[in-house]
This record gives sequence, structure tokens and C-alpha cells, in this order.
Amino acid sequence: MTVDPNGGDVNGNRGYHSPLREHQARQTRARVVKAAHGLFLRDGYPATTLAAVAEEAGVSVHTIYGAFGSKVALLRKVVDAAVGGDDKDVGILERSGPQAMRQEIDQRRQLEMFAAGMAGQLERVGPIDAILRSAATVDPEAAALREDIQLGQRRQAMRTVVGWVAARGPLRDGMGCEEAAAIVWTLTSPEVHTMLGTAWGWSSQRYVTWLADALIAGLLPDRAT
Repeated sequence: MTVDPNGGDVNGNRGYHSPLREHQARQTRARVVKAAHGLFLRDGYPATTLAAVAEEAGVSVHTIYGAFGSKVALLRKVVDAAVGGDDKDVGILERSGPQAMRQEIDQRRQLEMFAAGMAGQLERVGPIDAILRSAATVDPEAAALREDIQLGQRRQAMRTVVGWVAARGPLRDGMGCEEAAAIVWTLTSPEVHTMLGTAWGWSSQRYVTWLADALIAGLLPDRAT
């Protein structure tokens, strides 16, 4: 078949595009992710089957394989939705909150905004990270996924955030961005958030205040007196 520049073939047939079908497919994927999220939390990752997810979501297992490819790929989408707070295909640092922090000219205000955003993100991600951590002990693919998220994606995100802060002024004692990123990565870990929130019973606001103060003290020069 020969294709013409208008998107059809020489017989006048055009490529089929259906916004309604795309919208329905997106809704189906979101329903599957929501179902998987609930079952992973309730039953754990190893015990949750794709058949159970399919039944909960009201779709076929074939549909899940067609949309996600595998159980661990579905787990990744569940994590992504928890990080972003929705199913939009937008990188976390490209969203309005991080971009507003990037544009802020005051370094201390940048870190306060970052702390507030991280608190909300960690409240969503914490339960899923616990599932992912337990899954990693029995499933090599889940272990590789968590390593990619924690040592790859999250580490790189912290480097980017530190770069935004360093662009607005010097860091403490000539600190390099790599060292600063290590500090931010550690302070914003799901483990620290869980310890303070669960073991010590801190409220979200107390965590935000502590995190902002810790980041400012650890990364920025003292204010001139």
C-alpha cells in the first residue's frame, strides 16, 4: 500500500484515529493501576496475581498484558502514579510545583517549597515503597525496579533539584552539588519519613518544618549577621 502525505493510502483510505477510544483506553489503564495499588497494599506484591487485578478492575488479563506487559511493569506504573499523585504522563520535575520551586530566586524559599512538596509525595509513596521493598526480597525484577527508582531516578532528581538551588547562590562551605545531592537524597528517603511519621508520630507539618530546617542548615551558608 502506498501512503499519501495526507495520512491515507492511494485509494483514499485515511489512518484511523479515535480520541474516544484513546480516552477509554486511558480510563482502563487508570482503573487497572488503581486496582493493582489497592491489592498490592492489601495482599502484598507476591500474593497479588494479574488475574486478581483483572477481576478487581473489570478487565481481562489479556488487556493488562496488552497495556502494561508484565506484573513488574504494572508495579512501576503504580509507583509512578503514587509519586505524581495522578496518572498524567508528565515527569515529576516538570510539574507545576517543582517548576515553581525552580523559578524561585530565594534559596531558602526554594528549600521550603521543596520540603512541602516532598512531604506530600512521601505520604503517597511510603506505603507503596514498603510493598516494593518487601517484594524486592523475593522477586529479582522488583529488586531491580526499586534499585532503579532509589539509586537511579531519585538520585538524579535530587541532583537536578540541587542544581536549581545552586543556580541561585553558593552552597555551604563551597560544598559541591554531588555532596549536596547525597544529603538531600538521604533526608528525603521514604525510610526517614516513615521513621519520623510512624515511629515518632510526627504530623505532616512537623515533618515539613524539620525537613526545610535540615535542608537549609545542611546546604546553605549561614545568614549574614
